[in-house]
Amino acid sequence: MVLRLSHLGISHHISSHYWTWRPDQWHKNYPFAKGRHQSPIEINNKDVHYDSSLLPWFASYDPGAAKTILNNGKTCRVVFDDSFDRSVLRGGPLPGVYRLRQLHFHWGSSDDHGSEHVVNGVRYAGELHLLHWNPKYSNYLDAKRRTDGIAVLAIFLQVSRSMIKKKIFLFCFVFILKGKNAPFPNFDPSILFPKSHDYWTYHGSVTTPPCEECVTWIILREPIIVSSDQMAKLRSLSKNAENEPNHPLVDNWRPTQPRYFRMVSASFL
Repeated sequence: MVLRLSHLGISHHISSHYWTWRPDQWHKNYPFAKGRHQSPIEINNKDVHYDSSLLPWFASYDPGAAKTILNNGKTCRVVFDDSFDRSVLRGGPLPGVYRLRQLHFHWGSSDDHGSEHVVNGVRYAGELHLLHWNPKYSNYLDAKRRTDGIAVLAIFLQVSRSMIKKKIFLFCFVFILKGKNAPFPNFDPSILFPKSHDYWTYHGSVTTPPCEECVTWIILREPIIVSSDQMAKLRSLSKNAENEPNHPLVDNWRPTQPRYFRMVSASFL
């Protein structure tokens, strides 16, 4: 399977216009960043609890809901129509249906790092986040103020030389400058899912300012396979606007945060 992300977009208001990628400084302007339910975290087998009551999760995505794609200087994001229950995530640890709002990527400056979550000491080359919100609240911004407001499905990107059929994803970005966006119609994000739906789950936060502690994380155990060349395409993106000197958009991941007393549960033994 080959995925061509030839355009990526999201144009909703975001706070990223007002902060720089210095995670150690975020707490000065965004107090949530020093909270006790922050993300990402490191997942260690010794700290994980198998929960036999955890249900399978299900995603029902309408390809027609995909709207635009954008390099906002911090990541690349695809935005979806979330005005009704058109593309939704349900099951797993979730209390109800959550609407898909956007997906985005985190990656490093080389293939040996880039994911936000770490598993048993391993940091993957990248991490994909599909962000959903709970429509029992009036809108997305209201949901971000609630502990059960947001659900993020996280998928690791693992670099491999082996060309495994149905797991090769080609990211072809037709724009590389900050602020450039394009239509991105007829895209079904479920083609990004690995074969296994086994997952870890815990309660945490958004990984960018203001770092609200509103997220139910569903982190898939099985990564998707990408090539080194495909990761290089992500690193060819620029974090600067057209009239500014070119600086590669890399290392847009937040370091792991203290787990404190939180339980990490697994759907598998």
